[in-house]
Amino acid sequence: MPRPISQRRRRQQAGLTLIEMLVVVTIIAVFAAVVGPKVLKYGDAAKKTAARQQINAFNTALGGYKLDTSLFPTNEQGLKALRERPEGVNGWQGPYLPQEIPTDPWSRPYIYKYPGEHGDEPDILSYGADGQPGGSDINEDIVSWKSK
Repeated sequence: MPRPISQRRRRQQAGLTLIEMLVVVTIIAVFAAVVGPKVLKYGDAAKKTAARQQINAFNTALGGYKLDTSLFPTNEQGLKALRERPEGVNGWQGPYLPQEIPTDPWSRPYIYKYPGEHGDEPDILSYGADGQPGGSDINEDIVSWKSK
């Protein structure tokens, strides 16, 4: 015996057709292709900004360190001297940073040099996404002696 018309309609309308699914997947793919690269670009810019802010925080902490000890940490002491008292340093009143020394946004340690090559203060830098000196865009070095 044939089914009533109302049951057949409900069964036909119950699910999505293959064509409807393909249309939805195509729309999502086009959206991801158009919007995805723009969103990733902002992520890269955010990492560079975060590195600049961390370097500025190091410079502020190094200023406090120098006020207390009359000198900057040596290369051997490095940024670690902002958290832990180095041996033989008088006047240390730290810690000068509220938390452990972070890595750069690409999970590599910051480079600390004192005496620096760019003035009387220490040089602090991150080599950017590629971890190599030089570069542009996301691979650009973020350094303490230049502000952008």
